[in-house]
Amino acid sequence: MLANAFVDNAKVMAKGQITIPKDVREVLGVSSGDRVTFVVEGNTVRMVNSAVYAMQLLQQEMAGEAQRAGLTGEEDVMALVKELRDEDEKP
Repeated sequence: MLANAFVDNAKVMAKGQITIPKDVREVLGVSSGDRVTFVVEGNTVRMVNSAVYAMQLLQQEMAGEAQRAGLTGEEDVMALVKELRDEDEKP
């Protein structure tokens, strides 16, 4: 096993509910009211912080978009931001 891996468990209650163990909640960075996502791959299930997972999916979708838009450096990005701000200020 990996050095930073650990095993924990929880009991499934009558309505299918479980309590996520404290150590697992800490690793996921979730607390009361936060959402988790279950990623099912075959017979394996991963539980992840929903906010983190959504950001990872967005980053994957956006990968390469800057190059496709012709934004090759910080100067290009700053010019685009200035252009967009200038458009917002026009009456």
